[in-house]
Amino acid sequence: MPTPKKGVLLVNLGTPDAPESGPVRRYLREFLKDPRVVDIHPVGAWMLLNLVILPTRPAKSAEAYRKVWMKEGSPLLVHSRALEASVRERLRGEYEVELGMRYGNPSIPAAVKALRSRGVKEFILLPLYPQEAASSTSSSLARAYEVLAEEWDVAGARVVPAFHDHPGFLDAFAEVARPVIAEARADHVLFSYHGLPERHMRKSDPSGQHCLASKGCCDVLTDVNRHCYRAQCFATTRALVQRLGLPPEGYTLSFQSRLGRTPWIKPYTDLVLPELAQRGVKRLAVMCPAFVADCLETLEEVGLRANEQFRECGGESLTLVPSLNSHPAWVDAVVRMVREADGAAPRTPPAP
Repeated sequence: MPTPKKGVLLVNLGTPDAPESGPVRRYLREFLKDPRVVDIHPVGAWMLLNLVILPTRPAKSAEAYRKVWMKEGSPLLVHSRALEASVRERLRGEYEVELGMRYGNPSIPAAVKALRSRGVKEFILLPLYPQEAASSTSSSLARAYEVLAEEWDVAGARVVPAFHDHPGFLDAFAEVARPVIAEARADHVLFSYHGLPERHMRKSDPSGQHCLASKGCCDVLTDVNRHCYRAQCFATTRALVQRLGLPPEGYTLSFQSRLGRTPWIKPYTDLVLPELAQRGVKRLAVMCPAFVADCLETLEEVGLRANEQFRECGGESLTLVPSLNSHPAWVDAVVRMVREADGAAPRTPPAP
């Protein structure tokens, strides 16, 4: 069989090479030097990185990574590699498949080089972020475009768009969550998403008047907020609530991982947890639908720290719902989205 001329580049954010201060420092330096991540004046960004974060944060982060590090390596990389292998097997004969990380290894340049070495001339780019954000999706695409443009003959590229409302993604997450929630006998479900500064939402608002301008600004997706990360998180939650059959009082949405003093999108997970305990929630299940692979933010921040906080506030148990990782239903969804982006399958209508 001739070598396929089309390739799929799966892109995730990245991870340190080891749970030690040196590798974590290198990772944080690359990550936080990205102007789409730290979008402040270059002088302020340099001072924040070199005078505030890098002197102390690597050791603390390394300690957190060690708590969740797997025998095979970083959880994010292990699960992403497993997804890559499953998708490659499913698409064998149609597409070549490689994984590239926006920061760290395996890098996007290394993945593109590997695909080119196998004769790939056309690329399908799949950023593995369900909800669209400049600091993840746009940054990853910009780096991929930069690498593709280094060749004299620039390769063609198609992009799998943000899949926050894709039925395959939603069905897969519901399939993973349903038995875990039932076994935990959860009396409430918390949907905890990665947080971002409020200014990022406003930068994605072409009108300059909608995002974060009212309490219900994210209740419906419109042309104005269609690229708003927060609005897409709300849309994902609504669709998963429907699939899981949760009552209106049976779930809450929040945002985790805020950093610094500037306002981040609300409500904050670490403030919601004690509120839920005070309301009488005893057995809490937490889903993190901003992540398709378990990582530091799911396993350590929620599975360990949030668990401890909730119990200290009077809760009985906090159960982390695993991410999609390489679940067969998620592999099916990825394969479907690749073929849709390439025009080889009918595009699936978005979730209502």
